[in-house]
Amino acid sequence: MKVLIIEDLHPFLKEELEKTDWQCNVQVGISKEKLKEIISTYDGIALRSFKLSKEILEKAKKLKFIARAGSGMENIDVEYAESRGIKCINSPEGNRDAVAEHALGMLLSLFNNLNNADKEVRSGIWDRKGNWGVALQGKTVGIIGFGNTGNAFAKRLQGLDVKIIACDKYKTGFETDLVQEVDLKTLFKETDVLSLHIPLNDETKFMVNNDFIQQFNKSFYLINTSRGKVVKTDDLVEHLKSGKITGACLDVLEYEGELFEEIRNQKPEIRNSSFDYLLKSEKVILSPHVAGWTNEAYLKHSQVLAEKIKTLNSEL
Repeated sequence: MKVLIIEDLHPFLKEELEKTDWQCNVQVGISKEKLKEIISTYDGIALRSFKLSKEILEKAKKLKFIARAGSGMENIDVEYAESRGIKCINSPEGNRDAVAEHALGMLLSLFNNLNNADKEVRSGIWDRKGNWGVALQGKTVGIIGFGNTGNAFAKRLQGLDVKIIACDKYKTGFETDLVQEVDLKTLFKETDVLSLHIPLNDETKFMVNNDFIQQFNKSFYLINTSRGKVVKTDDLVEHLKSGKITGACLDVLEYEGELFEEIRNQKPEIRNSSFDYLLKSEKVILSPHVAGWTNEAYLKHSQVLAEKIKTLNSEL
């Protein structure tokens, strides 16, 4: 059995699979055209962000599985792959703790003005009152999506004296002493801090838009460590300006990757005004889609995938 690894995954995956007589070929940085030429000779492929389209998969005559290091599968034409009997697996267990810790870190940094305070002190400004923070204690944290990362984030909130409520359209019966399971109407009514832990699909694309935001009874803080296009940037900025959204922690953006660089390099007078607002606002903390990546998560992804591939192999 042969597997092709086309992106930077922890060497553990290759080492573990080769213990069970897999042949692993690592070709990090392979081009789309080269992949189309060679994919027909492989039984499996492992990747992170490479776009695996129907055009490529049509050439994969022997392929039995696609293994993605990460949670979302939007870079893979899963529907077509599964129609061909190709199993699609991922590793959300590998980075759930990293995402949860990153989300909490961003929130605490925003609440305590740490980015601004650090910048001012380094510039010789000692403004204590101007950098007073906001207490997280006593707030109600609403979580949408209670899968791997939503659950892990709730656990990280233990000990912070907050009320945690969560809703998940596709999951029920998860209420515990720590988390109260609620419907969306209740979440709109009670939330002070909203954290998104949902995939990007036709249903969730730009879910957080003007109509969605207006349904909240109170002003709230937004955390998005899921996917950038779950949130409509123009509507987010409109409500940041009005105060309906008090602040935002954004690890992901509607404009990211190559599009981020393209917009960032434009002259200020022709750049997207909402994009510019996010870059300049002290109400916003940004990071480059890195919540799910720590040194530990880098290894965990490969550990999770190795176990899933071995289990899958025994079933084939």
